[in-house]
Amino acid sequence: MKLDAPVTDGPCWSELGTSDLESAARFYTRLFGWRPERDARQEVGGYTVAHLGDAAVAGLTPLYQPSQPVAWTVSFAVRDADAAAREVTAAGGQVLSGPADVFDMGRFLVAADPGGAVFQLWQAGTFPGAGLSDAPGSLGWVELLTRSPEQAVSFYTTVFGWDVDAGRHYTRWRLGDAEFGGMVTMDDKFPPEVPAHWLPYFATEDVDGTTGAATRAGGDALMVPTTVPDGPRIAVLRDPQGAMFGVYRAGEED
Repeated sequence: MKLDAPVTDGPCWSELGTSDLESAARFYTRLFGWRPERDARQEVGGYTVAHLGDAAVAGLTPLYQPSQPVAWTVSFAVRDADAAAREVTAAGGQVLSGPADVFDMGRFLVAADPGGAVFQLWQAGTFPGAGLSDAPGSLGWVELLTRSPEQAVSFYTTVFGWDVDAGRHYTRWRLGDAEFGGMVTMDDKFPPEVPAHWLPYFATEDVDGTTGAATRAGGDALMVPTTVPDGPRIAVLRDPQGAMFGVYRAGEED
């Protein structure tokens, strides 16, 4: 069983911060068939919501600070952003920005776990998060890559109450019976300059076809299409501006 809608303490949204908003929108539209809609309000700086049909599935934003990297960020739903900020700090993490209101849509903050992986927390107002999950073109899995796995387990189980299934090669995160993500320990194969991070995976009907479309559109395949033993077919890609993300074949993730 997997999460197929936003729930408290689970992933609810994914957001791309990019150096070229228009080019990024074209790239992901080509891959996933997204319909991007740019918010016309000047104060949001061009924030764009990608849709599949009527469902919002992801956000695309300009870089708001010179130090902000081009990257995807994963958001987790919370009941109370201010209380969650205190829990993050008490568990050894850092609050990097917020909590702050986004009109009447909700309240958010940006945080980092003790290993440095950045994520967001979202207290829903009128906007609950992604309207479609675990379907082609939408977010369906989130993966933490970290050099401090034991510290990460302690932090996330304390802050969110996640359950942990620690296998021989891979650790999975659960809320009750529903799996929603995993954890990879970063070893010597990862360059030291690559920080700990959360990696979103989007569902697709054809991993090989999506990988080919990404490379033809100027992206790269960091991990070529691979069938995971007892798991799905996946690939890890990088868009033309440098943001990393994963794809998996819908319906084969369990």
